[in-house]
Amino acid sequence: MRSLAATERRRFAELRRDNRAIEGLPVRLVIALVVGVASLSVMLNMVSGVEGLAVSELDVRPSPEVTTPGEQELALTVVDPDGRPVAGATVVVAGDTARLDGVATGRTGANGTATVTVAPTLGPNREQGTLSVSIKPPAGGQYADRRGNTRVLVVAE
Repeated sequence: MRSLAATERRRFAELRRDNRAIEGLPVRLVIALVVGVASLSVMLNMVSGVEGLAVSELDVRPSPEVTTPGEQELALTVVDPDGRPVAGATVVVAGDTARLDGVATGRTGANGTATVTVAPTLGPNREQGTLSVSIKPPAGGQYADRRGNTRVLVVAE
């Protein structure tokens, strides 16, 4: 038992005298840091290249783009930046410089089109006005509606 304790003390004394481990430690830390930063850079590039995380801006194409006061039916097609129709979006038509009683809403079908009925009116001494259209993107998070959409022009007959 005594020889085991003496052996351990001898090894411990040798370890304290060995300066190589202390000299190699900073070099190892620098290498680990460089490798870690390079790996992180590669991973971030891979993540930013994943198209599923990108968000596409939506726009609406109203038909007709110009209408008159009174009850009208509008076909509103929601499209992505490439012009492809987007199903499952909710469109909201509200008064802007032309007035509406409330808002009109509709949900786009498989062809990306929603049909809403509106009855715009113009204020006194106004010959034209606009209706604003906003889009609530479908669930899933790959679409957004942050920029202004095409407005519907209302002109007096």
